[in-house]
Amino acid sequence: MRKKCYHFFGGLLNAQANWLNKMSEKGYRLIRAGKMLYEFEECKPNEVKYCVEFIGEKSKENAKDYSLFLEDMGYKVFFKNINLNYSVGKVRWRPWAEKGGRIATNTTTFNRELLIVEKENDGKPFELHTSYEDKENYYRNLRNPWLLILLMFAIFAVINHSIVFGVLALISLIPVLVYQIQIMHNRQEAKTQE
Repeated sequence: MRKKCYHFFGGLLNAQANWLNKMSEKGYRLIRAGKMLYEFEECKPNEVKYCVEFIGEKSKENAKDYSLFLEDMGYKVFFKNINLNYSVGKVRWRPWAEKGGRIATNTTTFNRELLIVEKENDGKPFELHTSYEDKENYYRNLRNPWLLILLMFAIFAVINHSIVFGVLALISLIPVLVYQIQIMHNRQEAKTQE
C-alpha cells in the first residue's frame, strides 16, 4: 500500500530527516519526493534510515557526481527542493556557491538543492560527513547563504533607515550563528583529537 503526505520543511533539514525517520519507524519507505509531496510504500518498521543534505552550492555536474557516488555506496538518493517555486524559466544567482553553481536554472540545480539519502538500517549512526574537515565545509556551505541574506538585509536597513529590514537582518542572524557555532565546535573537536 502506498501513502502520500504533503509537507514543506524549507531549510529545516534536521526536521525533515527526523520526520522521514519517524515515517520509517512506522513502516514507510520513501519512493518519491516532489515539491511538497512525499510518497511512501510499506516496509518493515525501522528498515531504513534517512539523512537530508544541502547541496545548493554544487554545480549540476558535481551534484550529479555526488549523488552517483552515494548510490555506488549503496544508498538511495532523492533530489528535493528547498524553496516553493512553481514558475518556469527561473534563474537564481548564488554568489556563495562554487564556480559552476553560481547561476542556478531549471536545467541545473534550481529546485534541486537538497538530497534525501536513504540507507538500510544496520543499527549504526547515519552520517554522511565523518571527517572534521568535511563537517566544517558542510556547515560553512549551510551558513554562507544565510550570511549573504543577513548582509543584504543589514545594508537595506542602513540605507533605508528601515526597522523592518533590521528585524529581518536579526532573524537571519540566528541561522548564521547556529552554523558558525557548529563550525567552531567542530574545529575545537578536531584540535582535541590531534
